[in-house]
Amino acid sequence: MELEKLLSKMAEEGVIHGGSEVNEAMVAVSDETRRLCAILNNGVYTNEEIREQVSRIIGQELDEGFSLFVPFTSDFGKNLTIGKNVFINSGCRFQDQGQIILGDESLIGHNVVFATINHDYNPSNRRTMYLKPIELKKRAWIGSNATILLGVTIGENSVVAAGSVVTKDVPPNTIVGGNPAKFLSNLEDKIK
Repeated sequence: MELEKLLSKMAEEGVIHGGSEVNEAMVAVSDETRRLCAILNNGVYTNEEIREQVSRIIGQELDEGFSLFVPFTSDFGKNLTIGKNVFINSGCRFQDQGQIILGDESLIGHNVVFATINHDYNPSNRRTMYLKPIELKKRAWIGSNATILLGVTIGENSVVAAGSVVTKDVPPNTIVGGNPAKFLSNLEDKIK
């Protein structure tokens, strides 16, 4: 299955059934992405070389303001969109089958997990995966060891505190934290 058709089916249907043609195509893309991530994570590269390698992983040319500290893992790679001047710290894991969009000037702390898949609760149907996108709006900041779950949008300028698990949308210009993440403060209250 061609990549464009696969991405279209995943977006339209929002589900991947274990053993299906879509599942097999997804696994083939994932195999290549894991190989490319292993190359990235097991060498010593300049910032420019890292940008080039991540561009191959995601199939998108990245701007000179993009910066990433390895190691980095993407499960799929081709459903990840990265804006301008984005920084991703080390140890991050992107499960992007459901789509991840990182807005311009986003900051991602150490060991952040983006999970766009949930499995069926029925034990006999656990190979079925449900997909929903994650989006970070412009200048969102995700603290270290946070987990962002499927279907969540983080609003412009918002902050997710370290260690948080975000299960619901975060409005613009707010700070959230905890498990599950809850409103902590308006951003304007922290700006001096």
